[in-house]
Amino acid sequence: MMSRLLRTRWFVRAPIRFYRAGLGWLLGEDMLLLEHRGRTSGELRSAVLEVTGREGHDRYVVVSGLGPRSQWLRNVAADPRVLVSVGRRSHVPAVAVRLDPDGAAAHLERYAQEHPRRWRTFEPVMAPWARPLADADGEADWRRVVPVIELRLEPAAD
Repeated sequence: MMSRLLRTRWFVRAPIRFYRAGLGWLLGEDMLLLEHRGRTSGELRSAVLEVTGREGHDRYVVVSGLGPRSQWLRNVAADPRVLVSVGRRSHVPAVAVRLDPDGAAAHLERYAQEHPRRWRTFEPVMAPWARPLADADGEADWRRVVPVIELRLEPAAD
């Protein structure tokens, strides 16, 4: 059910309107707006993603729950310079860095322990595509193939 909703364009695009109206703060710091460049068109693209981890005030971690073929992930891989809006902060320049497989697995394990209810919703979305990919790569832990991205916000200019 959740996997189907996450593949429904109107559903996943709806929160973008909150951010564009200056109301992104209503979604708190558990969600963020990621603005990135299309890898072919060069056009500005947007995606609202769940924050799965935070490292201080300037690092946010997000997961490509639908896998390596997600358009936002492919765009960020081509050009890691992005803009992030989260809470009351908007259009903050950042750099997207993919965690290595060990870091990704550790992050997902920590997320599962800290947010068991959310994990029960999130895990069935990821596991169906990640397990076969892990098997094909010879990975014992499917969480090692899940794309986990750290967004490193740039310090504010004085």
